[in-house]
Amino acid sequence: MCLIRLKEVMAMTGLSRSYVYQLIGEGYFPQSISLGARVVAWVQSEVQQ
Repeated sequence: MCLIRLKEVMAMTGLSRSYVYQLIGEGYFPQSISLGARVVAWVQSEVQQ
């Protein structure tokens, strides 16, 4: 399982930060995984789907 940060998610999908979080809220984008107090990441294979 490879985890990627928001910057990589935005580069991979071409989506902006706010639109990624909007899609998460609407249930159309994978949830992020908390890695710490202020760090989140996504599973790369889920983002690619």
